[in-house]
Amino acid sequence: MAQQATPMPTVMFGELEVSAIGLGCMSMTDAYGPADRSEAARTLERAVELGVTLFDTANVYGAGENERLVGAALAPHRDEVVIATKFGFVVDGKTPRIDGHPDRVEYRCNESLERLGVDHIDLYLLHRPDPDVPIEDTVGAMARLVDVGKVRHLGVSEVSADTLRRAHASWPISAVQSEYSLWTRDPEEGVLEACRELGIGFMPYSPLGRAMLAGAITNGDQVAGPGDMRSTLPRFQGEHLADNLALVDDLKLLADSLAVTPAQLSLAWVLSRAQNIAPIPGTRRREWLEQNVKAVDLQLSEATISALDELFAADRVSGGRYSLSWMRSSDSSTSDD
Repeated sequence: MAQQATPMPTVMFGELEVSAIGLGCMSMTDAYGPADRSEAARTLERAVELGVTLFDTANVYGAGENERLVGAALAPHRDEVVIATKFGFVVDGKTPRIDGHPDRVEYRCNESLERLGVDHIDLYLLHRPDPDVPIEDTVGAMARLVDVGKVRHLGVSEVSADTLRRAHASWPISAVQSEYSLWTRDPEEGVLEACRELGIGFMPYSPLGRAMLAGAITNGDQVAGPGDMRSTLPRFQGEHLADNLALVDDLKLLADSLAVTPAQLSLAWVLSRAQNIAPIPGTRRREWLEQNVKAVDLQLSEATISALDELFAADRVSGGRYSLSWMRSSDSSTSDD
C-alpha cells in the first residue's frame, strides 16, 4: 500500500482524534453534476493510504446513496477511520425543510447506520438547528444515541456561538461544522472563539469555495451542467462570478510565487487559523486529493496571511453563499447567506 512521505498530523475534536485534513464526500454522488462512482471509491481508498482519517457525509447527500458509497468503500478500514454523518435536512416534497424534532432523531440515525453498514457512527451532527425546536431538545435526543452505543461523539453545523454554548451545556459537543474559507468568514464572528474556549473542534466545509478557490472554475459553463447545485448559488452567477474570478486570478499569482497550488494555499490559510481546525475539502478525484493533503506541510508567513486577508476582504467577495432560504442557517448570527 502506498503511503505519504510523512505522517498526517492530527487534531483533537474534544476527545476524538482526527486527521488535520479530512475528506468531504458530498460531490461523490452528483451534487456537482454526474460523478464517477468507481473513481470516487478509489479516491476514498487513496485517502486512507494518505493518512486521512476523517470522512464526512450526510443522510441527504444523494438521497442516501452517499452514505452507502462511503460505508462500502471504508468498510475494510472501519477501525482506522472516523465517519461523520449528519441529519436534519428532509426532502420529502418540493420544498426541503429542517427537522430536528427529538422524536425523529433515533429514526434518522438508524437509517444512516443501515446505509453506512456500521454498528455505530463516530461523529453524528445536526445539519442545521431547527428554528422550531430548542437546541437542548435535539441534542438531548442525540445524547441518548451515545448512551445506547449507536453514536460515539456529537456535533452541530452552522450554529451561532450562543447556540453552540447551549448545545454544549446539554451534552459535550465534539465538533462544529460550518462553511469557512478565504471567501466565507462568518465563523469568525464568535464561533471560532467559542470552539477554542470550550475545547471543541472546528470542521470547515467548502474550504476551497466549492472548487472556485482551487482555480478549477474559469467560467459559468463549468457549473451549468445538469444537477450541479453551484449554478444556483449567487457567487457562481453573472457579474458575481466575474468579480470572484478576478480575485481567484490574484490568488493564482500569489500561489505561483510560492510554488504551490491555489488549493494548497487556500487550505494552508484555513489551517493557520487555529490548532483545533480540520478542514474537509471535497473531491471525487485522486489527483486533487493528493494535492490537497500536501497543504499540511505548508507554513505561511505573516506577510502571506495578511496578503490573503486583504485580497479576500469581505467587501471584495461578490454575492451571497446561498439563494435558497431553506439552505440558510436558522441561527441568526450565521444566516448572512
